[in-house]
Amino acid sequence: MIEFSVSGVETYWWLPIVVAFCISSLTSTAGITGAFLLLPFQVSILGFAGPAVSATNLLYNIVAIPGGIYKYIRDRRVIWPLTGITTLSLMPGFVLGAIIRVKYLPDPRMFKVFIALVLLYLSIRLLADMLRKTASEKHGGNDNGEFYWSDCKFGQGTFSYNLYGTEYQISIVGIITVCSLVGIVSGIYGIGGGALVAPFYVAVFRQHVRAISGVALFSTFVVSVFGVFVYAALEWFYKETGLVISPDWALGSLFGIGGMAGIYFGAVIQKFLPVIYIKIILMICMGIIVVRYMMGFLHF
Repeated sequence: MIEFSVSGVETYWWLPIVVAFCISSLTSTAGITGAFLLLPFQVSILGFAGPAVSATNLLYNIVAIPGGIYKYIRDRRVIWPLTGITTLSLMPGFVLGAIIRVKYLPDPRMFKVFIALVLLYLSIRLLADMLRKTASEKHGGNDNGEFYWSDCKFGQGTFSYNLYGTEYQISIVGIITVCSLVGIVSGIYGIGGGALVAPFYVAVFRQHVRAISGVALFSTFVVSVFGVFVYAALEWFYKETGLVISPDWALGSLFGIGGMAGIYFGAVIQKFLPVIYIKIILMICMGIIVVRYMMGFLHF
């Protein structure tokens, strides 16, 4: 066993890789980042619950998802103007969320309640996905699977683009509002935010799901990089508190390596496993965590 100096976690060097691999193999096939379930593992199993765990979770994203980003860019599946607006809109909220995490939620007991609420939202989202047709089924797609977008333009408070011959329009004020709120949650939890933004874009703003996938993934990566620097800066500002706020670079990197392999493996097994079963498994896992954390908070 080895001890990670920043977090104080003592475990086998291979355990973070294996756990991240298993988690990301499942979550990637269901369309959510493994960072959501990786955080409860660090808090409850490894006993790593201070603000630095949120920063370490971000480091997982930085290492795990570049392969997916490369594929999206290579296939020209990133709508850059929309990605830029989304990413920039997430950042201010993220800074506020990180400050809230350090200043008001350093206590593991209260942080677990926040984790439970986020996972409850995700469970409801997965259930809703199973009970209704996805946006891709509603809108259809190009028969040969080719993704192409064009005619991006800014109007009076809106951004529009053409996808598969259909024009999609989205309110810039709406983007800023949603992303600002999501950014706060992301900053507290330690995620990039793309997985939380995507459902709003599809369900509320009526955007094509394939258009949002690249936006969500790329914004998650960029905000995660930004977030690691934010947490590192906060450690300097709050150094008198004695809190460990910067990420555990070694632990986060091992998680990221496992996550990278898991995302690839998830893409391979997705064609053999019905997604509905994977979502049910994830809902059960998240439900157990929610119940356990809430019962612990209520002293049951």
